[in-house]
Amino acid sequence: MNKIVARFRDGRLLKGSTSDFVAAKEFFHVSPADDVGAKPTLVHVKDLKAVFFVKDFAGRPDYNPTNEFDGERPPPGRPGFFMVPADSAANIERCYVVAASTSGVTLL
Repeated sequence: MNKIVARFRDGRLLKGSTSDFVAAKEFFHVSPADDVGAKPTLVHVKDLKAVFFVKDFAGRPDYNPTNEFDGERPPPGRPGFFMVPADSAANIERCYVVAASTSGVTLL
């Protein structure tokens, strides 16, 4: 199971765990972190900005992120792409960015 935080295009957040996220699929399921017995929520990738694979749901309030990620130019025609924080101390292990939610990607 992967701990994730799903950021929706409308601003909502969903924290939970998933075992069926696949970048090429149009949807996946999330078991909410705050309701252990709840039924998994069906999440459509088209409704998202990004999926953050995290170490801890609480995050690190004392951490000052660099906001730098390692990655490659996203392949054309793909629904999204993965990025990894350049700083290994970040709470984010990796991030899947939905291409339709971006206006551009700048590589440094």
